[in-house]
Amino acid sequence: MKKNRDLVFFTGGGTAGHIYPGLAVAEQLREIAEKKGRHLIICWIGCSKGMDKKIVTSAVTASGKQTVDMFYGIPAGKLRRYFSLKNLSDLFRILAGYIAANHILRKNKPAVLFSKGGFVSVPPCLAAKKNGITVFTHECDFSLGLANRINLKSAKKMFVSYEETKKRLGESLQDKIVVTGNPVRPVFHSASALSGLSFLGVSVGHEKPLLLVLGGSSGAKQINNLVYDNISWLCEHFIVVHQTGLINTDEARTAEIAPAFKDSYKPYDFIYKEMPDVLACADVILSRAGANTLWEAAVLYKPMVLVPLCGSGTRGDQVDNAEFFKSKNAAEVLLGDEADSEHLRSALTPMLDKSKRQEYETALKSIIPETAPEKKIAELVYESICENEGGK
Repeated sequence: MKKNRDLVFFTGGGTAGHIYPGLAVAEQLREIAEKKGRHLIICWIGCSKGMDKKIVTSAVTASGKQTVDMFYGIPAGKLRRYFSLKNLSDLFRILAGYIAANHILRKNKPAVLFSKGGFVSVPPCLAAKKNGITVFTHECDFSLGLANRINLKSAKKMFVSYEETKKRLGESLQDKIVVTGNPVRPVFHSASALSGLSFLGVSVGHEKPLLLVLGGSSGAKQINNLVYDNISWLCEHFIVVHQTGLINTDEARTAEIAPAFKDSYKPYDFIYKEMPDVLACADVILSRAGANTLWEAAVLYKPMVLVPLCGSGTRGDQVDNAEFFKSKNAAEVLLGDEADSEHLRSALTPMLDKSKRQEYETALKSIIPETAPEKKIAELVYESICENEGGK
């Protein structure tokens, strides 16, 4: 199949966590090509339902250009490790997604397909392999998700965030694995703490540290309840910026608390475009341990108290992520039964001391690679595009 060497496809989705890092790579890839006088057309294959299209098509580069030129939606079925009757119906969606992805890739003939994982990425990766299109994929967590375990078989290279992940994958795969770190959108590297304070209505010379509480776009009921149960203590010692989420929140309780602590408690259901600046002005982060949140906080050197999602409903990826940062003295972790009021206060109290926060910042600087992960990945993808120009 004759390939269009100026056309690159990305895939991934189902959650924002499988889209934003891919967009970071896409932006860097476009920048690298433009510096060499080359214009790439970048397309994205995502889920035809849900948030994928909105996130991808609204993304712009630092210079204000569209990050992605075209979005293609395909049917997507979720891959589950456990028995569910939904697995049967989803098999048909996966098959339909493969047929659709195969048609899109055969028609467009891109030079490369980059996958960020998620259940929607499997059919495009399989279709790309069938059509002789070079596949790259990235895993952000310590352990590979089911989608990436399948995608690895189609990939020329898999990028991973941690050296430990590479070691876990066995001797036979070592040449196929490249440790890069986790891609982060460039906007986080250029975030403004002053703009964040302005958005929050917090004075530049505020006396108390600013605690940013994150639970994702849906929110985390467990973290929300920890905040509600300790609101008096928290507001006594911190300015609390609380992203409650769009789903797992208690609006009545938030409305009751906010007026009583109006100077120190600032609830938001969701912070979108202002999040990089808000993160930049925070002194401490209280959050889950999803890979994207961790790395976005890490590149800004923010001390963290992590409450990883754990239990039978997860493969344990957040626990692994959190324990890694703790092992590097870059975060504190409240795991399982330790996610209670006593342990929360115990973890946060040392962070009231600025010199202690600086110790966490120093530890985080030792984790972040010298070359930004999104740039390193984009450079390797661009090298692949340039190989065998005009080849079959």
